[in-house]
Amino acid sequence: MSTFALLPEAARLPSPYRDEQAVVNALVQSLGERLDWPAVIQLAGPWVQQVRANPAPFWAMESLLREYPITSSEGLALMRLAEALLRVPDAPTAIALTADQLGRGQFDGGSEGPHKMLASLSASAISLSKKFLPDAEGQGGLMTRLGAQTVVAATVRAIQLLGRQFVLGRNIQEAMGEAADARKVQPMLRFSYDMLGEGARTELDAERYQAAYVGAIKAIAAQAKADSPEGADGISIKLSALFSRYEVLQRERVFAELLPRVWQLIELAASANINLTIDAEEVDRLELSLDVLDALAARIAGSYPQWRGFGLAVQAYQTRALPVIHEVAAIAKKHGLRFMVRLVKGAYWDGEIKRAQELGLNAYPVFTHKQHTDVSYLACAQALIEHADVIYPQFASHNAGTIAAIVQMARKAGAKFEMQRLHGMGEGVYREVLKDGTIPCRVYAPVGEHRDLLAYLVRRLLENGANSSFVHQLADVNVQVPELLGSPLAQVQAQGALPLPPALYLDRLGFGRRNSSGADLTDIAQRQPLLQALDEVRLDAVAEARPEAVEAAMARLQAGFGGWNSRPVAERAAILRRAADALDARLPEFCALLVKEAFKTQGDCVAEVREAVDFLRYYADQAESDAPRMQGRGVFVCISPWNFPLAIFAGQVVAALVAGNTVAAKPAEQTPFVAQQFVELLIEAGLPRDALVLLHGAGETVGAGLVADARTAGVCFTGSTQVAQIINRKLAAKDGPVVPLIAETGGLNAMVVDSTALPEQVVDAVVQSAFRSAGQRCSALRLLCVHESIAEGVIEMLRGALQELWVGQPAELATDVGPVIDEEAFDNIQQNVARLKREAKLIAESKVHEPMPRLVQPVAFEIPRIDVLRQEIFGPVLHVLRWGGDVDAVLEQINALGYGLTLGIQTRIDSRALRLADKARIGNVYVNRNVIGAVVGVQPFGGEGMSGTGPKAGGPNYLYRFCALPDAAPALGQAGLSAPASPAPAASFDLAGLQAAQQAWGNTALSERVALLRRAFDGHASSAQLSARLSLSQLRLSEQSLPGPTGESNELRLHGRGVLALLAQGASEEALALALCATLASGNSLALLAQGPALTLAQTLQQRLRQAGLPMGLLQIQQGGREALAGLLADERLAGVVLAAQDVATERELWRQMAAEQGAIRPLISAAEVAQASQQYRFSAEQTLTINTAAAGGNAALLAGMH
Repeated sequence: MSTFALLPEAARLPSPYRDEQAVVNALVQSLGERLDWPAVIQLAGPWVQQVRANPAPFWAMESLLREYPITSSEGLALMRLAEALLRVPDAPTAIALTADQLGRGQFDGGSEGPHKMLASLSASAISLSKKFLPDAEGQGGLMTRLGAQTVVAATVRAIQLLGRQFVLGRNIQEAMGEAADARKVQPMLRFSYDMLGEGARTELDAERYQAAYVGAIKAIAAQAKADSPEGADGISIKLSALFSRYEVLQRERVFAELLPRVWQLIELAASANINLTIDAEEVDRLELSLDVLDALAARIAGSYPQWRGFGLAVQAYQTRALPVIHEVAAIAKKHGLRFMVRLVKGAYWDGEIKRAQELGLNAYPVFTHKQHTDVSYLACAQALIEHADVIYPQFASHNAGTIAAIVQMARKAGAKFEMQRLHGMGEGVYREVLKDGTIPCRVYAPVGEHRDLLAYLVRRLLENGANSSFVHQLADVNVQVPELLGSPLAQVQAQGALPLPPALYLDRLGFGRRNSSGADLTDIAQRQPLLQALDEVRLDAVAEARPEAVEAAMARLQAGFGGWNSRPVAERAAILRRAADALDARLPEFCALLVKEAFKTQGDCVAEVREAVDFLRYYADQAESDAPRMQGRGVFVCISPWNFPLAIFAGQVVAALVAGNTVAAKPAEQTPFVAQQFVELLIEAGLPRDALVLLHGAGETVGAGLVADARTAGVCFTGSTQVAQIINRKLAAKDGPVVPLIAETGGLNAMVVDSTALPEQVVDAVVQSAFRSAGQRCSALRLLCVHESIAEGVIEMLRGALQELWVGQPAELATDVGPVIDEEAFDNIQQNVARLKREAKLIAESKVHEPMPRLVQPVAFEIPRIDVLRQEIFGPVLHVLRWGGDVDAVLEQINALGYGLTLGIQTRIDSRALRLADKARIGNVYVNRNVIGAVVGVQPFGGEGMSGTGPKAGGPNYLYRFCALPDAAPALGQAGLSAPASPAPAASFDLAGLQAAQQAWGNTALSERVALLRRAFDGHASSAQLSARLSLSQLRLSEQSLPGPTGESNELRLHGRGVLALLAQGASEEALALALCATLASGNSLALLAQGPALTLAQTLQQRLRQAGLPMGLLQIQQGGREALAGLLADERLAGVVLAAQDVATERELWRQMAAEQGAIRPLISAAEVAQASQQYRFSAEQTLTINTAAAGGNAALLAGMH
């Protein structure tokens, strides 16, 4: 096979991230007075009138989109069915998907258009079908099930019929037969065949696409009759289909592995003198595609200098489209060739917007207004016509105005050209255009099985269903012809349609925080500072703290606490913001430190620096939003891990500081230097040196000394569950008041995949989640649960994807997986891999490409049962499990593992995703995406159970845990908690009954729970105070929609912790009523212990609650005090303890007892916390639910709103 020399890498084009308005103004200027728009309307107007006089049939896309717009629930339902149903292999899931999606809409047939009767009949048919469908999980009788199978079969058939409009044939022979029939009616038609499918994920995928392209070219060549490529049929190829790593950062592999494959296709096409066009892909591949074009052109010039059939597509929505055309022309001239260039609007607009927002780039690489893309298209068309000596222009458009403008420009210049349309679209317009008899037209014709059509079909629906699209407005007779054909030059906007990525979190008035600045590593200009910093930055040794340093540090911090805590919150926040700006500016330097000290890849380094910046700005804003409560507790100890040595270190430290505490910070032993540099940055930003002391050393010495110090007022820890338990016990063993432990620990994180999921999306998400950062993230995927009906295909694809990973030096930009942190971690992972090789079935193991110490090969094993997963393996090791039957049973097993950090759900059944998320006792749930990379303020991060104590880092409740609380009323009288009147027997609550009651109560709407509690205490002496507190509680417990990038929804949800024990002894009636309201409003059930007067009081309040409708069994009361809790504390079904009255001695003793237990660190909620509405989160477990709303092919909401 031919080989290609690697071209020197250099920027061929201006930056993709330019000011949209400046670019558009330049484009308008380049068009000048060349366009006679009244003449355009004169030519295109009759076309439009004829199309409207002869409307498309009801089942054509134009009519369907008018009847069911993609912005409607009905349109979205039909789009999602079209995307997923044909690939579902098992009947129960197909029924569930159909029921879920058809149940979303009101198909009432309200159309008043030309197909009113057909629309009404179709709506009636859908409505009738819904009656025969069970719910989304198959609940229904025999008649329902029999009817459901018929409905699904009919729905499948309908989608196949819809798909047939857009696929010319299932194979190239069938497609060519259809093309021959079409030419009998319109002889001037030419075809460019496109082999359908997703991009390759594996070498097997690439080989399959290569074989399909070879077969298609040979078939086209066998029937080719034209004397030039312009007149012949041809083929369009997608480079990402021929090589799974067609990426800028894999440039060497692209030249070595992809180019020889493309050359094989070029030789076949050139020999037959037919045309071959490279399809356009995403912005980040644009420069690379030009390098590929240049390298191939050089070879063509030497081997087939007379061939004029090689070309590529150019996307007008890119801000660099015009420079691309000039560069392509320059390459053609350099090699003495003439290219074919297809000008398209572009098909990945919403994805490009989302990527720029997620990466924190300074601008968008695409236009944000449809009118601006239209202007760009016309300017690019003019440029193509001007380069007609070296370019054969091809214009792909369904817009009658655009077509008329191009005809006018080309005829004025005397240039040859052709128009193009998609098969199944624009037929009405082109029926009129081709009556001219002089305008050649080529049809872009997809070829493939219906199941391969899905992503393509949905993309077409999305593009043309937008209200502003020409196809959509053409079908709307209410849009007058002059409006439909209005000049885009007259509609240029003064500013972009979307806020720029830096302003993602700012509101319309400019309030909020700035997004952190990122870097696009595929852009040479943005990459260069990172590479330069690697050469310049050096690591210095950091001295370990001596034993006496701990004492000195704590004394200094204790002395500095008063001054720091008394500073206005605005001053503290200002220091954080100055530090954020400085860190933002020094991103390359800190990335270099992370590469060298933590062995991270460059992409991970950029993300970590950005996370640290986000923490600084987010906590500054949060502190100022509730300044009166930002009073520190004293000296906080922050102990951070090596896997995020900047972001987690920074997040802990600045949260404690802005809340008013002084901080003793102990970074991980492996990564002290980056922590030291960050501390210096804070001091440069104005932080007093007696507010923060860095103490480097071993956890067993320095860390233990800090935890044991009597002056420690709280500990913030991220690390293993086992170490968190040790810290908790050491804190509990000290004398003095209970101090907070904020612990974020590990997880056995799972992803559940059903048969509606798209395998390519699943494998992308799995590879990112399990192997990025060498699996050294607490959020990393450890267990993949795949439905048995698709497991074979997913596992095969995963096997191939593992072989494509590049394992090597972290400083190399091509590296996907670098080394693990140290020898101890390496040895532990290798021991576990050796065990799994004996006990499980090896799926695949990646290769090591650049040998260096501590490189672990990413590996996947298939396991027969979940219980094989014994412990978290902190590295690139994935377990895969096939499942069948009830998906809820799978989730129950995952919940039973006891960890609750991250969960992935891959499904197109919306109700299933929401139900599983509701049942999951897991802190961060991600639907149809990866499970890593939580963004501050967007996906607050932290788990429950053995995965952490809460509250979530980067969330609205986090700072409150660092703040001091006013004392609650002390325990009353001689019956106080610390002095029970007589020994009490151990409590014997019905915990199973309490659990069942809690699950039902937790599923009750928050508003209903609060309303019941209001009724219960209506007329009570404290009703006014309780009602006010319930209002605040409801506000703090309500779901919060969080800001984030487009194409994604993020919600913070609070649910009950479970069964809580409530010690009522010594509480006043108001305090006990408050404790009951706070606990029950959060969705918990209660095991209440009281004796003497407190018992009578509790029973009286219980009666009020029952009369108001409180479910039986939700509140159980027994006689007893603290001693009666002993047996209860040993039961893992108890989720925590609440004290209704303040008693320091009892609180401390209970803390010791609870810390002594194994398992999760459970909350002990003091009376002081009960009394504060800001502490309402303590009664709940927080869950962040993130849904990729664009998973089913694209972002309908964004595309529909594009102006």
